Amino acid sequence: MVQVIQAKDIDLRYLIDNFGIQLVFDDQFFREWQDDLPQLTDLDKHLLDKVKTGYFNLINYPPLLEDIVRITIVDPILFIGDFYSTPFHIKAEKEIQIFNEDEGVIIKGKIDTLILKDQFWVMVIESKQAAYSIERGLAQILTYMLANPYPNKPNFGMITTGASFIFIKLVKRETLQYATSKVFEIRNPGNELYDVLRILKRLTQLVISSNT
Repeated sequence: MVQVIQAKDIDLRYLIDNFGIQLVFDDQFFREWQDDLPQLTDLDKHLLDKVKTGYFNLINYPPLLEDIVRITIVDPILFIGDFYSTPFHIKAEKEIQIFNEDEGVIIKGKIDTLILKDQFWVMVIESKQAAYSIERGLAQILTYMLANPYPNKPNFGMITTGASFIFIKLVKRETLQYATSKVFEIRNPGNELYDVLRILKRLTQLVISSNT
């Protein structure tokens, strides 16, 4: 009998034991979030400042649930970055399914936000409640990234709680390997949403160029 597991219930231990996934500590493995980042316009920065201001207004009216994080933080950042325009399009609540033959298990889930070019996966985004930690979403987003129909290319993802942002790179070599960026915090001085948008733009550029 086939067992069905929800992706939100997967933990890192399961991914290690069943998929052999490994965390990479080599700084050179995931340079893409640091190198050759595009510049933002003054208008981009102005709009991101408004997103940050909006966040601090929102937290005065808890709870800041997952859907609210997506609508008020993620969606505006994607709009400012032109991810709703050609050559991109967005899928929300994209269903995925992974069949683990060795264990007789089907893993099911729904990706919060998926950026695509044609049908090619460009970026997986997972939104969590503001009260959650980034760690709570890590195994879940890695599971979603395993479902990418183009496993031979590097896969990129982002987790956000609205207050915190982290980027993930997953590569399938002899083994599955992943690494993360530093955590960007909306409470830090300045506006680290600038960095978030610059990295989003850079990673999507790389994925598109690798598919042409």
